[in-house]
Amino acid sequence: MDSMISAAARALAAGDPFGALNRVALRDDAAALALRGIAMAQLGDLERARMLLRRAAKAFGPREAVARARCVVAEAEVALVTRDLGFPSKALEAAQATLARHGDIVNAAHARHLAARRFLLTGRLDDAERAIGDLDVSMFPSASRAAFELVVAGIALRRLRTQPARDALGRAAIAAKTAGIPSLLAEVERASLALETPAARLVGGGAERLLLLEDVEAVLASDAVIVDACRNAVRHSGASIPLATRPVLFALVRALGEAWPHDSPRDVLLARAFGARYVDDSHRARLRVEIGRLRVALRDMADIRATKGGFALVPRDASEVVVLARPIDEEHASLLALLDDGEAWSTSALALALGASQRTLQRALEELARGGKVQAFGRGRARRWIMPPVSGFTTALLLPAALGIE
Repeated sequence: MDSMISAAARALAAGDPFGALNRVALRDDAAALALRGIAMAQLGDLERARMLLRRAAKAFGPREAVARARCVVAEAEVALVTRDLGFPSKALEAAQATLARHGDIVNAAHARHLAARRFLLTGRLDDAERAIGDLDVSMFPSASRAAFELVVAGIALRRLRTQPARDALGRAAIAAKTAGIPSLLAEVERASLALETPAARLVGGGAERLLLLEDVEAVLASDAVIVDACRNAVRHSGASIPLATRPVLFALVRALGEAWPHDSPRDVLLARAFGARYVDDSHRARLRVEIGRLRVALRDMADIRATKGGFALVPRDASEVVVLARPIDEEHASLLALLDDGEAWSTSALALALGASQRTLQRALEELARGGKVQAFGRGRARRWIMPPVSGFTTALLLPAALGIE
């Protein structure tokens, strides 16, 4: 490696892409192409970066397996930033194995960080933990330590373990300051905001209040029966009854939970569950049937008793019933939560992250765009969707597998 390549690599490691380009911008050898690709990625020209990294991988000779593997890892990072979640995981795994086999421990660990971050985006928390579980980052550069701690914090936030998340973010901040890379510092600061902004609303006893993530953790650890409108489930003492595929039952139990300790009138239940404006005998009959189904579903946690005016929810072994609602009432809140990270997403990546069909998400995005909540740029396969951050709220509870207890 010549002196210019070495100097450019040091500049990139310090977060100085212009310094790196000053040294290699006019060169077309494989190493220079790779460094130019990384520099362009740091400057935000991600399509140009991807093209340069692919050219570099092809330019390296058959005996330069480590250099080619590094190009694959760099391209995978660009794909992650552009939310190209379809980047082949096997290519990244092969590159990681090649780097580990040749003793490039730092870049092999970085490949595992990228795999863990992809798992986080798609809600696969166990896989994310396994990807970084046995890494010893004490010998790594400060930037790598900060990246590792951000992944640890992300897993803890999704599992609602606020103290481990706070500790990891503290370590990430120290490592980022040591590295002195402004973009890394900004990423740590943005991640830390999730602990300081409202994450949910607690509805109960005729009142409601905003909760931080640590407050949500405390509510979930309490002995209350929790109607969880963030995940459409009913929870108590670690047990969970999922109702995401039974929207009528969940609408009923939410209405009953919001009215507790009082009863919920029949006309309110009919409106919430069926959208009925004009009630006839068929609606009343259907309400009785659905209430019976809800009794069976909740039999281990609560009973539903008929009253003169409607129905009331009566917990069996709990002192109270509360409703844990989203901080903002929005039909497409989970979709907006993903877009809130500030990156540009394709509909295929959103479909993969949310486990929904691409056409369903296209319809939802078009509806949100008409309301001015999201906007698109590009055409065809290059079309991407973005939105400004939802000011004042953290979206951690809206993301895939946020609670990690399904």
